[in-house]
This record gives sequence, C-alpha cells and structure tokens, in this order.
Amino acid sequence: MCGINGILGIENPETGSNCIGSMNKKMAHRGPDDEGVFADVNIAVGQRRLSIIDLSSAGHQPMWSNDKRYCIVYNGELYNFQELRFDLERSSRGSSEMPYHFVTKSDTEVILAAYSRWGKDCLSKFNGMFGFAIWDTEKKELFIARDRLGVKPIYYSLKNNILVFSSELRSLLESNIIPRKLNKDGLVDYLRYQTVHAPQTIVKDVFMLMPGHFIKASINAFNIEKYWDINQFTPAAGIDDSYHEVCEKVRTLFEKSVQRRLVADVPFGAFLSGGIDSSAVVGMMSKVSTNKVKTFSVIFDDEQFSEASYARMIANKFDTEHHEIKLTPDAFKNEIEDALKAIDHPSGDGPNTYVVSKATKNAGITMALSGLGGDELFAGYDIFSRSLKLEKMKWLSGIPGISIAAAINKKLKPGIASAKLEHLFKQNSLDFKHTYPLSRMVLLDDEIKKLIGEQHQLKNVVAEMAKKIAVKKHGMITAVSIAEISTYMQNVLLRDTDQMSMSHALEIRVPFLDYELVQFVIGLPDSYKMPVTPKKLLVDAMGDLLPNEIVNRPKMGFTLPWKNWLKTDLKNLCEHNLRLLGKNPFFEAAAVDSLWQRFLNDDPFVSWSRVWHLVVLQHWISENKIVE
Repeated sequence: MCGINGILGIENPETGSNCIGSMNKKMAHRGPDDEGVFADVNIAVGQRRLSIIDLSSAGHQPMWSNDKRYCIVYNGELYNFQELRFDLERSSRGSSEMPYHFVTKSDTEVILAAYSRWGKDCLSKFNGMFGFAIWDTEKKELFIARDRLGVKPIYYSLKNNILVFSSELRSLLESNIIPRKLNKDGLVDYLRYQTVHAPQTIVKDVFMLMPGHFIKASINAFNIEKYWDINQFTPAAGIDDSYHEVCEKVRTLFEKSVQRRLVADVPFGAFLSGGIDSSAVVGMMSKVSTNKVKTFSVIFDDEQFSEASYARMIANKFDTEHHEIKLTPDAFKNEIEDALKAIDHPSGDGPNTYVVSKATKNAGITMALSGLGGDELFAGYDIFSRSLKLEKMKWLSGIPGISIAAAINKKLKPGIASAKLEHLFKQNSLDFKHTYPLSRMVLLDDEIKKLIGEQHQLKNVVAEMAKKIAVKKHGMITAVSIAEISTYMQNVLLRDTDQMSMSHALEIRVPFLDYELVQFVIGLPDSYKMPVTPKKLLVDAMGDLLPNEIVNRPKMGFTLPWKNWLKTDLKNLCEHNLRLLGKNPFFEAAAVDSLWQRFLNDDPFVSWSRVWHLVVLQHWISENKIVE
C-alpha cells in the first residue's frame, strides 16, 4: 500500500524529478518506509511505499521489468498475485511466450510481468484494489489503471499537454502545474451530497479516474476506456438455483475473498463493531486463518449506547486476541482539528474514520480488514425497504392536491424528512429516478440557490446516474445496490477510508468488495435479496458463524454530541470558517450566516450536518490555498 505520482509532458528530466520530489513529500504519510523517483525526457514518476508484501528493498519502486522496457509505480494489493505468478513463470503449451523470471516476491512485479505479457487485458485477470501507472519506454506510452470498485484513488489533470496524476489531490496540487481553483460544478455537488462524485472533483480541471477504467496516454494522445461495469451484471433469465444453493455460493465466494486478504508480511487484524458485517469478516477470518485473529473495537463509556458487549461476544466465540480502544467524547472531540488537516478531498464524514484508524495504528497494526460494503451489497440500509414502499406508492402522484397535503405535513411536522417528502410530491413522481437522488441529499436545491445565488445551473449528477439504471431489468433491490455502490460507497465511504487510514499509514482491506462476490450478488434476482430481516441473504449464507444475538440485536451506535459541540467547544472553529466562506465570491455571505443562525436557533430544517460540511469545505480551502 503506497502513494504514486507522475507527470507526462515535462521535457526536462531534472524539472520533472524535482516536481515529483515535491509531490512525494506532500504524501509522505502514505508511505513512510521508502521513496523512489524516475525521470526521463517527458516522463517522471514517483512513489511512497508502505511495505505490506515483500518488506525487503527488492520491493522498491519505481520497479523495472526484466527487459527494462516497463517501469511501474503502484498503490494497492493484488490478492491473486501468487496464482498469476505461477502462470507467468511458465509458458503455455504451443505458445511463443517466454516464462517470466521473477527477482522479487512482490505483487508489484507480477503486475509488471502480466502487463508485459497481456497488455491491457491483464486487468481482467487481476483481483485486488489498485491504482498503478506503467511507462512503456519503447512506445513512449503511459498506462494508468484503477480497480473495479474504486477502492484506491487516482486523481489526474490534463492541461496544456501536460498530464499529472496522483493518489492524492493535495499531492497533485503540490506539482504547481494545476491552478488552485474551485470547480463550480463540483461545489454544487458537494453542497448537495457532502462529497463530489467522480469523475469531477472540488478542484477545477482535476478529475478522478472512474472505477473500472484505464488511461492510455502519450505526448500526442489521451484516451480513457472502461474495462468493467457493475451495470452489466443483470439477473440471469430463468435462474434455477435454489435459495440454499445461492447461500452456499455466497459463503464460498466470501470465504475465498477473506482468505485472499489474509496474505501480508506485517501485523494485521480486523475492525470489530459487533454488527453483522464485521462479525462475518471476523468469523470467516478465524475459520480460514492458522493464526489467532486480532480484533479491534473502538468503544465509548456510555454502556447504554456501547456495542462493546456484542463485539466481546464475537471475540469470545472465535477466541480472538481482542483489543478494546476506549474513547471518551472529549478525546474524540480533541482529535477533530487534526482530522480536518488530514482531509485530502473535502468530505462531511471523515473524523470518525480518522480517530478509529489512529487508534488501530497505535495498537501496532499495519493492515486491517473491514466490513465496508456489506450494507450496499446485501440491502442493509433503510433505503432498500423505503424504495420498495415508495415504488408501491407511485399511484399517489396522480392524486390532485397531494403536493398541498405534503406542504401541510411539512408545517405540522417540521423537519428534513418532511421537507424531502414535499420536494418529492412537487416533482409529481415517486419512481426510482426521482426518489433515489433525494435519499442522501444534505442540502436541497432551494437552500443551495440561497447560498451560491440563482445564476448556476444545478445539475444533479446522482439524478443523471439514477436515470441510467434500468430498474425493470435489475429489480429495485439491485438498482439501489448499484446506486449506493456507485455513489455513497465509492465517493464517501471508500474515499474517507483511504484518506483517513492512509494519513496514519494503515491499510484497510474490504472483503465484501471482492469483484467475484459483487458480480454474483448483483446478478441475483431481487427475490433472493429481499430485506425481510436485516441482510437476510448474508446472514443465511454465514450460517452458524453469526450468533442469533448478533443477527437480532437492536440497531445501536454511540451518538456523538455533534450538535452540542458545534454550539460550544467547536463554535469558534465553525464561525471562523463560515465567516471566511461568506467572503468567497461563490457564496452569499448573508445566506451562509442565516443558515448558521438557524442552526443555533434549533431550526428543525437545519441539522448540524447541514452546516458542518460547510465548515469542512472552508477549512480545506484555507489549508490548500484554493482561490476562486
């Protein structure tokens, strides 16, 4: 696990090398173990290394192929590298392909060998999380690829015939090639959803390579291609597998996924909250691992909200080496400003991951498995059942006066939920393409127009994405899964997990996002995945790995007193940043102040999260010296 940088188009190698050196330094936190730079005419690449596989100096990057034709910088983990290595060390019968002679034990060299033999088709053979770049010295061509689910990031900018790319946005800006300007479209997206959806970013002319895509670039050409698309895995017609057979396949795929992710040459463990997803991960780790599993739970003092007892139950069941990391709300609060400084791309939901990652790293762990992705894949969120209900209520849209009734309801029961309901009925449609975009919206369009003025077209990228999902072909449950994976999971959860864990040089692996498991579950008809009980398909597939007490436990989670903090201990931090935001030419100062005052006065339509992401935005703008 590392961070990578590169520049294509700077003719002077010394200039390119110096530029990469500055970019590497900016993201030293991602790779404290080693650093490398290669520069030649028109190309410069660099890497910071966090050693996970092959800790020796042989794993140094940039790494060269045996014939010195290809040079790679790589961030990620290739879980099936040993299988691929076995194939690459041998030539196929009747083939002219020569066996590759490996000189390291690293997965990095396997990617080099695979690209050398199969070119871009190597991507279809990879199982892992990755962002890498390979320079072809013969063709003078750069190949940049990102994994299927977007676990690892790649940011890039192409301007004035210079292509710059990086694992982090801040490192990209450190190149001093890209102007530090806000992207207006990205800003609207951020105000709506507390994130910016790829391929856009918050910075003008900077983009994110989409998951399942690759770039081929040279001095005179630039092309992006898709090699994997979650939308292509539709339910097979006439599938005749019994529910029991489906459960067996899910369990087998999950077991293989966990087993693949246990290969590491450093101390590792697992996050354990005591919920279904993390318990399934720990249970399967214990089943397939020859060593005692180390588990980590972040707990709070208040037993009424604490999940500690459930985590202990799983730890006892599987005899793990269990570590409880106790945090008080005050201790958490004291970490917030450091968490803000660690943010690479602004997000309204990062401090939690920062604090958990720091505590886990301090416990001596370099790699941990997480249950991220279980809710999206196995219908764990309320939005799945809510979408089914709204679909059945579509007939209400045609009733005269229904929008008036919704407006009355909003007055009688003031709050964000009633405001969204009114918005829905104003659209006069309760189908998926209208209901889904509202589900995770933080600020509604009327509020955004007040903040940035009426002049900007408020194009909704989530709505555009939702229109492309064929609900009739996929089924509602699968459609919501695809939408959640493509929006909230990829652009909030995975981005936050990467930027906050890597700020502490901690690698997170996510077995629920093994592409073979994802393809299988997405390709199942909805009838197998109905949320009759919490994540029923996953629970049934895991069988006796999950105790009934875990499956049937009440929904919990310690609720941190954010509202109180913003009004007391964090008030000065908030007001300072909101004042600065009001001075930004994109914003209306009076509207920013009005939103803040409404929050202070307990306006039911302005929760703490609806002002906090503005505070985060301005803090990031100031830290990174972003201008209009």
